[in-house]
Amino acid sequence: MKIAWKKTKNEKKRSAPLTRYPNLPFEAQDESSDAVLAAETLASSSSSSSSTPQIDELRITADSFQSQGTKFAEEGRFQEALGKWEAALTIMPDRAILHEQKAQVLLEIGDAWNALKAATRATELEPTWAEAWITLGRAQLNFGEPDAAIESFDRTLAIKPDCEEVKNDRQTALHLVKRRKQLHLSGLSTSESRYSVKDKEIS
Repeated sequence: MKIAWKKTKNEKKRSAPLTRYPNLPFEAQDESSDAVLAAETLASSSSSSSSTPQIDELRITADSFQSQGTKFAEEGRFQEALGKWEAALTIMPDRAILHEQKAQVLLEIGDAWNALKAATRATELEPTWAEAWITLGRAQLNFGEPDAAIESFDRTLAIKPDCEEVKNDRQTALHLVKRRKQLHLSGLSTSESRYSVKDKEIS
């Protein structure tokens, strides 16, 4: 089952240098331009003697990468979106919204493990942000961890108790846990994902 990225109205607009994440699929253009620009921005700001202007410059650059990534994601250009968000995270690594957006797009392209890591980081940075917990729960669900997903959805409901979407996701996770128990009782090994049968002597 795949539950993934979508744009939500009135949400925060929701990606560390590209070379630090070689397992993420980026186009060569993004790696040779956005990453270099981000690195140059950091280098020039670190050599500046005035702290306030350099912080403003970094924020403006990160905002630009973030908004470009959001636009690409809305158009379904997920690889390009990831490239922009990674460049933004090079400059502002503690922006929870970038990690959460990245997680959604990674789910969309089927990379549940990296989505799980990105969503976890978002909840660490902003533990009271419901959207981060929703995305984490969905990443856990996609990664095959319905028990952990239930916990994340419970955290979400503690923040947004009337969120029907999360209640539905939680029911899905509960169903998967119940199904796993049924398979276990029927003889399917949940660790090996196959039925365990006794050796039968061939006559």
